[in-house]
Amino acid sequence: MNKPTIDIITLGCSKNLVDSESLMALFEAHGYHVTHDSDSPQGEIAVINTCGFIEDAKQESIDTILEFAEAKSRGHLKMLYVMGCLSERYLADLEAEIPEVDGWYGKFNFKELIKDLEEAHLEFKDGTFPLRHITTPSHYAYLKISEGCDRHCAYCAIPIITGRHKSRPMQEILDEVRWLVSQGVKELQVIAQELTYYGVDIDGKQHIAELVEQMARIEGVEWIRLHYAYPTHFPWDLLRVMREYPNVCKYLDIALQHISDNMLTRMQRHVTKEETYELIKRIREEVPGIHLRTTLMVGFPGETDEDFKQLIEFTRWARFERMGAFAYSEEEGTYSAKHYTDDVSQEVKQQRLDKLMRIQQGISAEVEGAKVGQTLRVIIDRQEGDWYVGRTEFCSPEVDPEVLIPAKEDLTIGEFYNARITDAEEFDLYATTI
Repeated sequence: MNKPTIDIITLGCSKNLVDSESLMALFEAHGYHVTHDSDSPQGEIAVINTCGFIEDAKQESIDTILEFAEAKSRGHLKMLYVMGCLSERYLADLEAEIPEVDGWYGKFNFKELIKDLEEAHLEFKDGTFPLRHITTPSHYAYLKISEGCDRHCAYCAIPIITGRHKSRPMQEILDEVRWLVSQGVKELQVIAQELTYYGVDIDGKQHIAELVEQMARIEGVEWIRLHYAYPTHFPWDLLRVMREYPNVCKYLDIALQHISDNMLTRMQRHVTKEETYELIKRIREEVPGIHLRTTLMVGFPGETDEDFKQLIEFTRWARFERMGAFAYSEEEGTYSAKHYTDDVSQEVKQQRLDKLMRIQQGISAEVEGAKVGQTLRVIIDRQEGDWYVGRTEFCSPEVDPEVLIPAKEDLTIGEFYNARITDAEEFDLYATTI
């Protein structure tokens, strides 16, 4: 008997995507046909992998669940399951409010879905990893090295959802890297809630530099890109690894949130303004040419005009090659929700956010414009109309500038080329191969 088709819909971050890929592999091993993020889901079963991080993400998750619940009520869907961060955080409320859902799973028990679905279960030996169905272009994949976070920043709900930091065993990660390479993956996007804490829960020491160095030595790994570092107790040996191994991209995603001591203290970031300035200077000195991505927050409770002025000055000084920003949104259960009043008006938050992003827009235009005339190594992600779309080592998929090369050239998706940059816009480069 043919088994039903399952549609999996992933919301939120790349860490959720890795979980969806693991679940897809389980379903396929049991004979199901699975689609992911289909434009027009047609399956008899739907699984929604939710995000519960901030208000907008939670609302998107709820709206998506309700949309599929309505499809089920109209007879277009037989079974509906929900997993991920939202259900991990609000399980009891969701069960009561949306009875159309056939089963709720959290952030860590979602593999039980296959057992509950057909009383079957795939057993994994200790020390191995579940195979994944790679949903990204075949030449790159996300690699999750840990779950959870021990930092407890005042505004952040992640520790409430995911619990304490838990590092994956290093050998398990390296085995997964080798498997990914065997599947044609050339580029690894290394992700975690907090990369620099890797290993601390195992033996009290930071092992991220050792892990990245071991990954870089694996044949077939062309690019390694690091996401979501933390500024406090930064592991300096990681910079040596970035310098010495050409396949470790000169790219670091390190969320800083703010710069004034007032804000950093209230946010419980355990770092000072002076230490942050020194951190950025040292990173740039030890890894020349590195591109830094950061995230900044405006409108946190108690943010004054002077605090914001310092943030603007810092942004102009640091000249981050990549930067995202958002306005503070109170999350129930967090320290700030319990102890602070959300006292910055929405209007002021938006004004500050707009000003910050205008400044960054100018910086980005200058940074990308300086690349005109340079020859850079580019990997081709896809073809869109008259253009091949690729990236340099300084660009992460989906969030960073792309390189557009005329499609009249005969290029191969997933291959590397040397490209001469001919023109630049604020968030895109134009090039021809040489």
